[in-house]
Amino acid sequence: MSSTNKSIVDVISHFIKYGFTFLMLSCFAPVFGQTLDNEFKEPLKDVLSEIQTRYKISIEYPNDLVKGKWVSYAKWRFRPDAEQTLTNILSLYDIVFEKQASGKYKLHPYEYYVRRPEEGTDQLKMLARKYNDKIEWENRRNDLRSCIMSTLAIKKFPGHIASVPILTKKRIYEDYSVRNFALEVLPGVYICGSVYKPRKIKGRIPVVFNPNGHFDGARYRPDCQYRAATLARMGMIAVTYDLFGYKCESLLQVDASAHYNSHIQPLQAISAMRIFDFVLSMKEADKNRVAITGASGGGSQAMLMTALDDRIKLSVPVVMMSSWFAGGCPCESGMGIHLCGEGTNNVEIAAMAAPRPQLVISDGEDWTKYFPVDDFPFLQRVYDFYGTSGNVENAFLATEGHDYGASKRQAMYAFVIKHFRIDPSWLKNPDGTYSEKGVVIENEDAMKAFGANGAGLPANALKGWDKIEALIKHYMENTK
Repeated sequence: MSSTNKSIVDVISHFIKYGFTFLMLSCFAPVFGQTLDNEFKEPLKDVLSEIQTRYKISIEYPNDLVKGKWVSYAKWRFRPDAEQTLTNILSLYDIVFEKQASGKYKLHPYEYYVRRPEEGTDQLKMLARKYNDKIEWENRRNDLRSCIMSTLAIKKFPGHIASVPILTKKRIYEDYSVRNFALEVLPGVYICGSVYKPRKIKGRIPVVFNPNGHFDGARYRPDCQYRAATLARMGMIAVTYDLFGYKCESLLQVDASAHYNSHIQPLQAISAMRIFDFVLSMKEADKNRVAITGASGGGSQAMLMTALDDRIKLSVPVVMMSSWFAGGCPCESGMGIHLCGEGTNNVEIAAMAAPRPQLVISDGEDWTKYFPVDDFPFLQRVYDFYGTSGNVENAFLATEGHDYGASKRQAMYAFVIKHFRIDPSWLKNPDGTYSEKGVVIENEDAMKAFGANGAGLPANALKGWDKIEALIKHYMENTK
């Protein structure tokens, strides 16, 4: 063998002897040794396990959330505080943690509309430093309103559509009547609802708008009917209306996925304003006594529309108001209105109602559970600027959950009765609550404006979210 060939063989042998070992060590460096060369990488799952051991906490997460993820320089990211350590580690992958209880945490992907509760509290403290009296607050409020109106392009949409509202035959019960409606809020775009009225009407009477929330059964569900019919029996006009694209008649125009697009938010706001126009034009409607109330997504609508429309004189947002949760549906937060004023939240938006009466109903099982302690003082302070701290109240139901159940309705009834000065004493039970026994729960088909099979949908109705969204964008982007 020549010296040249021998050298080649030696190189190959050397590689076989040492190269394979080097290759294996490189592949398994995080297991066999931590060095700068491999960035001290560790599997995220192992890092979380070490965090639990070191800080004596428990962390809940789905395996798919951490599968295949590695942390560079993991040990360098540890801090004396467990939550700061979690922040340092998880922010690498847009994963966030939520504190469930003392020493217990739950991980989930980053969601733009939710923060940790303490972050919401800190933001309220920062916002409070921006204004110390009524004048400073009203400057802030006006800036926020202008920004939100601009973000949703409210003024660019048509103020009125010439078509006549579609009205069904009135259904008459012992103390009240119900009639369904469909309004053309944009050319070819319809929103539906029902109007409940007392059987006997003398003079002008209060109006209560009830936007639907994200609940099974939509506005057809019993608790929504109980609420609207009872308000009518008390002597008020109660109006329930749909969230466009969400389990309602608008599914004749779009499929269910349409509701989860950002441009639903301006459409919903415009729809509400056109419904206000329609109902407040009724001869029996008292424009000085107009309320709005809704739960969950309906609560978001109640806060937003009160902030934007001075025709609303009283508001009752239910199981929704929180400084750290903006609403996870695009119909609530999809257009980025919470970025206005260098950052705001639903508590500050709700404060824009001041000094108008407002009852916030919260519970112990959702994001409103901290409202009485963390958020309510902020609202009270703004109302104090007007000397009207008595106009804002909180009904906190610690053992209840996310709904518009009977006890929540009772709190709303009492608040509206007090501020609108009505006397439905004939409905009062011995325990001080108000009876809902006279309410007739209708089936879903009876509550549809276009009929059970949708045959009444107008011929000009646009079909397909692509067409409706194109129309919305046309107004938002091109109309001066």
